[in-house]
Amino acid sequence: MDAAAKWSHMSALGDAFRSAREARGFTLSDVAEHIHIRSVYLAAIEAEDWSAIGAPVYVRGFIRTYARFLGLDAEELAERFSAQAPSADLSASAPAAVDDHEGDRRGPTIRALAAIFVALVLVAFVGYEGYEYYLYRSDASGETAAVESAAASATPTATDAPSPVVSAEPSPVVSAIVSPAAILPLTAKNELAVHLVERSWLRVVVDGTTAMEGIYPAGTVRTFSGKTAVIRAGNAGGVDVRVGDRDLGPMGGVGDVAERSFPLTPE
Repeated sequence: MDAAAKWSHMSALGDAFRSAREARGFTLSDVAEHIHIRSVYLAAIEAEDWSAIGAPVYVRGFIRTYARFLGLDAEELAERFSAQAPSADLSASAPAAVDDHEGDRRGPTIRALAAIFVALVLVAFVGYEGYEYYLYRSDASGETAAVESAAASATPTATDAPSPVVSAEPSPVVSAIVSPAAILPLTAKNELAVHLVERSWLRVVVDGTTAMEGIYPAGTVRTFSGKTAVIRAGNAGGVDVRVGDRDLGPMGGVGDVAERSFPLTPE
């Protein structure tokens, strides 16, 4: 029997794949997405257009993968193809097996571009917050080193005579770190006061409007009024808050970044 006669006896092979696929309700694109074989090659199997795929070795590989997905006997179908395939190779070149959905994926989708844009915005925001906090920590470290150096130079040794100036006058930095209770005498229940006992980056938003933002030194005191205030601090342990006559204390630990919301409407 010549090659043409052999091909004519293989019509049941393609029909077997087509019938099994349609019985399961799959389109060629559905199958291609699951088994990563281009739908053009799946269609060639069902149409028995072997020349569209290439050499028999590739045809047998595709037949096995397609058959396993449909629940067919992969080896039996591959043997049927091998027994009836022409002896000459159809093509020595390997086909592109991975389905690209008929070549439609030529670039990123709108959803992918949107996800990339959102990611870039988040990275930019986190970078900005980190940069502000880095500036605060750098400045705070420099200030602390200067205070420690001044304190060390002012401390008398065993051979030094006592310094009446140092013993009589406290350090100006130490004197600035005091309790906010004595400097925040608020009476209105809808007023909020912020007192920085240590240097900190600070942002205060009152009723949706940014009232202050930046790095502020120890001793800074600000008051605000409205309905709601949101405070974000880069050094939560150095920011004391009072609402009306209630002293709420520091917003968190020293060096912590914290954000809190304070209702200012009188109860």
